[in-house]
Amino acid sequence: MPVARGPQMNARSAVLVGLTGIVIAVVLGGGVLFLASQGGDVEITLGDTDFDAGQIGRISEEIDDRGPILYSDVAGRSRDLILQHLGDIPEEGWLAFDARPIGEPRDCFFQWDADAQRFHLVTIVGAVECADVTMDERGNLSTGGTIDMYPVSIDDDKNVRVDLNFDRDTDG
Repeated sequence: MPVARGPQMNARSAVLVGLTGIVIAVVLGGGVLFLASQGGDVEITLGDTDFDAGQIGRISEEIDDRGPILYSDVAGRSRDLILQHLGDIPEEGWLAFDARPIGEPRDCFFQWDADAQRFHLVTIVGAVECADVTMDERGNLSTGGTIDMYPVSIDDDKNVRVDLNFDRDTDG
């Protein structure tokens, strides 16, 4: 039984396929270069834009019982923060601020002193020397300096959300 020959490609067809491939590659490359030249600043944001501290009822009760909560930045970017709740209304009175004054090393952090109703700057045992500074329950430093504050909101599920990525230059 004879075997039929498949389609044959002549030189003209091969050149046409090759030129078509080159034209497609040039058009795609030009399109990529055009799009790349049109972009402005690229902002890369990984992960959540805010920190979910948990349900307002549970968190406000814990703060009432034990004092403000220190959250360590597990991502290692030195953004440790303190979450504070003032007042009797769980949906209101939330504050979030850095766990140490600007310029202090990460080994220094504020710790709540319930008897004095103030934060005292303490250090991890044997680490570094910390400044002699205290802070009231609203984030006011005894030195008159400022501490970075973060906006706090309550979402529709009654979770406390802290905006860690707000722009201090435009948001105040």
